[in-house]
Parts: sequence; structure tokens; C-alpha cells
Amino acid sequence: MRSDVSVTSGVFEANRARGAVRFDVHARDGVTRRGVLHESGSLRVRFPSPEGEGLSGVFVNTAGGVAGGDSFDINITAGQGSRLTLTTAAAEKVYRAPGAAAQLSIALKVDAGAHLSWLPQETILFDRARVHRRFDIELDDAASLLLCEIVVFGRTAMGERMEQGEFVDRWRLRRGGRLVFAETIRLDGNIGAKLGRSAVAKGGAAIGTALIVPGDEALVERIREASDSFSGEVGISAWNGFAMARFCAQDAARLRVDMMTVLARTGTALPRLWLN
Repeated sequence: MRSDVSVTSGVFEANRARGAVRFDVHARDGVTRRGVLHESGSLRVRFPSPEGEGLSGVFVNTAGGVAGGDSFDINITAGQGSRLTLTTAAAEKVYRAPGAAAQLSIALKVDAGAHLSWLPQETILFDRARVHRRFDIELDDAASLLLCEIVVFGRTAMGERMEQGEFVDRWRLRRGGRLVFAETIRLDGNIGAKLGRSAVAKGGAAIGTALIVPGDEALVERIREASDSFSGEVGISAWNGFAMARFCAQDAARLRVDMMTVLARTGTALPRLWLN
């Protein structure tokens, strides 16, 4: 006879959410339009309204969040000369995971003369959440990219903090077929105590990254001119032909404002959902 534990585990595994979105966009007569779209499971993408030249997409997770053992895959190609902006309908919540970690996989390909802005709203990790995320990005030498991510450790607006859990974030960026940036962040175990260390987050509960390609010292200086307005900690540098800004703040609201200030300095038009 199967134990109650094994039955519960089997039911849990059978009810894990799966979702995938795969599509490409192309430019025709200077206007970006969607190509072939594939959706499955609980992940959807919607294109709210026509635009002059570019195209905007909004991801929707009909599962209502991410739980342990869930798996989501996104694969996007921006064809030659196209312009694409992607965001999410709301902050993504990652719930407590009693078993396997959730798996999030994002593959982005940007062809010559194309631009892709990846601007999701925050990812909020609940206490004891477990999630592994990976970005694999392929850029043509003549492509451009803006990729922003904000991660919040706990529902800070509710006075909750993430104390235990696991967060693994793997980024790989190739430009012209060459690996130009590789990073893996791993926080596990007593995450609350680790975030309290001065060399990690000094008690901050929200971190963020903005990756800007191409990026140079002139861009870095434009962003640093706004440093007096930052409410959290922001560091910016450029190397290998791209710029990167790092953010750390006590809560998501402060970090979001700092991120918006930096993006304004890059000339980025924010998705309307960011401004609601």
C-alpha cells in the first residue's frame, strides 16, 4: 500500500504547471509584425495594440504564479530590423516549494539591426520559494538589447521577508557568436541572513540588473549624472561593448523608481503597464 506521503507527492507532481511561448517578429516596410506564434500550457502572450514601428507583447501566466516543480519556457526571435518590447501583466509571484524547484528558461535571439527590450515587472519570491532561472541570449554584432530584471525577496509591502529558500539565476550573453558575458547567482539556505551581510545586500530586500547593448562610458556618465536622485544603491559600468547597472534597495518600490530613472537616461520608452 502506498503511504500518504507518496500519494501526496504524486498528486503534487501531477498538478505542476507547464507553459511555453515561442514566436518571432519581423520588419516589413519599416513596421514590425508578429510571425508564427506557439503557446502551450498556462503561459500566454498578448499584443495589446498596433504601434507605429515597433511591437509590444505582454506575458500572462494563467496559473496565477509559479510554484515548486513548475516549468516555463520562452523562446523569442527578433528578426532583422525589427523592434520588440516585452513585459508582464503583473509582478510574477514564486510561491513556497515543498519539493523540486521551479524551472524558468528564457532564450532570446536578436538579428542584425533589430532591437529587443525585455522589461518584465518584478519577480517576488515568497519565503521558502525555490526557483532556477536561465537566460540564453544570442545577439548579432549589429543588434541592440535592453534587458531588465527586478527580484524581490519577500512581500515587503506586507512586511514579509524571504528567510529560507533557493534562487539560482544563470545568464549567458553571446554577441556575434562570442560569449561576452556569463554569470550565475546562487542564493540558498538562510537567504535572509545572507542578504543582511554588507558584501551581499546590506539588509536590502530587492535587487535588479539592467543590461544595455551596446553600451559605453558615455552612457555610464549620463546615468551617473542622476546619482543624487537614487534612493537605493546603483552601480554602473561598461565593458566588452555593453553597459550594466546593478541595483539594491530596501524594497521594490524604491528600486523600481531607481530603475525607471536609469532607463529614462537610456532613452527607453517604458511599457504603459509600468506606469499604471
